[in-house]
Amino acid sequence: MSSPLISSGPAFADLGLAAPLLRAIQDAGYTTPTPIQAQAIPLVLAGGDLLAAAQTGTGKPAGFVLPILHRLMDKPLVPKPGRPRCLILVPTRELAAQVEESVQTYGKHFPLVSMVMFGGVNINPQYKALRGRLDILVATPGRLLDHVGQKTVDLSGVEILVLDEADRMLDMGFIRDIRKVITLIPKQRQTLLFSATFSEEIRTLANTLLNNPGTVEVARRNTASELVEQSVHLVPQAHKKEFLAHLIRHHNWQQVLVFTRTKHGANKLAEKLLKDKIPAAAIHGNKSQAARTRALAQFKDSTLQVLVATDIAARGIDIDQLPQVVNFELPNVPEDYVHRIGRTGRAGSVGAAVSLVDNEEMGYLKDIERLIKRSIARVVVEGFVMPEAAAHHAGMDDEDRRPPRPAGGRGGQPNRGGQNRSGAPRKPAGQGAGQSGKPARSQGAGPAPSRHSTRPSAALLGSGTPKKGRD
Repeated sequence: MSSPLISSGPAFADLGLAAPLLRAIQDAGYTTPTPIQAQAIPLVLAGGDLLAAAQTGTGKPAGFVLPILHRLMDKPLVPKPGRPRCLILVPTRELAAQVEESVQTYGKHFPLVSMVMFGGVNINPQYKALRGRLDILVATPGRLLDHVGQKTVDLSGVEILVLDEADRMLDMGFIRDIRKVITLIPKQRQTLLFSATFSEEIRTLANTLLNNPGTVEVARRNTASELVEQSVHLVPQAHKKEFLAHLIRHHNWQQVLVFTRTKHGANKLAEKLLKDKIPAAAIHGNKSQAARTRALAQFKDSTLQVLVATDIAARGIDIDQLPQVVNFELPNVPEDYVHRIGRTGRAGSVGAAVSLVDNEEMGYLKDIERLIKRSIARVVVEGFVMPEAAAHHAGMDDEDRRPPRPAGGRGGQPNRGGQNRSGAPRKPAGQGAGQSGKPARSQGAGPAPSRHSTRPSAALLGSGTPKKGRD
């Protein structure tokens, strides 16, 4: 694959976009493109295929929406009902809504028609929309194939195909759906593949879908955001809920996104925080779309202090200055840690990511540190008295206790269709059972700076000072 790179220009006006697009960009309050936008937009305008990688929060949607709008208007056609000219595939409802919002924002001065389709909502309004003109369709794979099966959408006129968050779609098991869609669209098309990382799986997919693509990569492979202060608190699983409530009060966090591994865990944590008088809500695949949309809107406008989410539901959360992310539990797959902490430290703002780590999760932590090639600082928070170590087991109920992670792997395989991973952590060998545009800072192998106490870490679990992860 060839990989031409375009240097970043000083303004959107230098990228060759049509005047109505520049006016919409100005209306939105933007003047300078992010690196991914500056590099991707000229390549898409040139009409070639593109393989692009950038961390979340770097402005990827505008990187393809703007040039797509330009190209569709540059070659105007009269679309047939339910026959889109551009198809944008995304993994989740939230991301679909976010991309459609970008299309509306930047296409406000163009007479193009777009729609979004995803599951979990009434399908009848989608039927109605597909009976009219359609230029751009933003869709999740499952609901799109539902419409294909009912012959309410015709993909034979697709000129431009976009796979956004392609790595997440592979993680969620959408590869078969993607391949089904590919068979329904013309072979002569422009294909754009956007991903947070260039994994081997992504490169394999790109080799089958893309024709001599340009390649844009604005962040080193699998690198955690350098604008995110990362720290670890060693906390027994049974006491994490109380510890999180203490952290929120101690640091007076007003907007914090918390990640849990399971839907049930998200619900239980949100209920606990509410009992502690901390406004919180959970979003995950079992919540109705109306409930998810309402919780996200309240979180964005800061009327909701804490949003508890699973990995899948959090995709598409787009908040420029989200200050705080907490990993209530570490993810099974280390790359997901990079995705999680990428929700903060966006648009050039400094953010902080805190992980609450039980002894049984130390294997996950080492995997993460190996991936990001750095040790994450272990930090003690003042004012929280950890119960006696024996309470680690005595206080655990069934929902807090997880079986060991299977040997020889990094955890359970992702389920299809947006279900959360349920793999459990393995015990590392030798451990007991209890256990957008500012210059980036240089990233060394030592501990990250922290906004919390900088005292040396203590053995909160009563099992000695923890070893730091390997570089």
